[in-house]
Amino acid sequence: MAPRYTSEYGLPPFTGAVRQIILACVAVYVVILLLLSFASGVGQTILQFGMLDAEAVQHGWIWQFLTYPFMSDDPWRFVVSLIGIYFLGPAVEARIGSRRFYGLFFGSTIVSGIIGFLLSFAGIARGPAFTVAAATNAIFMVFYLLNPDAPILAFFVLQVPIKWLLYLFMAIEVAYLLLTRFSMFFCVAVAGFGAGYLWYALFLTRPKTAQASEWYYGLRNSYYRWKRRRAARKFEVYMRQHNREVIFDEHGNYVPPEEAERKKNGGSKSGWVN
Repeated sequence: MAPRYTSEYGLPPFTGAVRQIILACVAVYVVILLLLSFASGVGQTILQFGMLDAEAVQHGWIWQFLTYPFMSDDPWRFVVSLIGIYFLGPAVEARIGSRRFYGLFFGSTIVSGIIGFLLSFAGIARGPAFTVAAATNAIFMVFYLLNPDAPILAFFVLQVPIKWLLYLFMAIEVAYLLLTRFSMFFCVAVAGFGAGYLWYALFLTRPKTAQASEWYYGLRNSYYRWKRRRAARKFEVYMRQHNREVIFDEHGNYVPPEEAERKKNGGSKSGWVN
């Protein structure tokens, strides 16, 4: 039976790794929202500890590379990022499996966070990074690479080729990146597209790479074997010119005189064959 990418209501199925990630994000967001409303100091402290901040990372807060996607105080950014995971994630997870999907989510999160940190450390990016925007963009990129010719229903009305929708969202993210003068939020979000492409190249194209590698090494070994046989033949000719006989087999390996004599006699040590 073919895998199902939609539910009976036309929406993606809410299961697997996608479900776990979204529920975890919603649970953390609700807790932060309640704390900001009724215990503002505690809520701000959690955001400070969880959001990706370059200065804090320099002081050893490296856990922020994993916690920042679960942090948010902006409802709009929070909802938009999760919608992307909900609509595209199930199709990607069905193709690559839950374990790899978790790897895609957290791997792209960490790589994008590191890029944002380096840009901030260099004085280019500024401010904190938060929400799952980077992972969402990485999932978007992998969805496109897995289904480059697939149409997608944009805004529930227009059927648009996935690549044009990808280009549109990339252009919007870059525009916000420039308008906000390289805020780290959008630096990390844009880096998510690159992280998704890198993850796809490393983990979904390895068989092709391995085949190319095997072909290359096989060709190289054939060349070395040819050189070895050629050198053996030249050495045989040289030794005959000096009234000595040496024998090499078809692979260019030296054959000792006693073994060569046995082969001449049919392999018998006695020198004759019944």
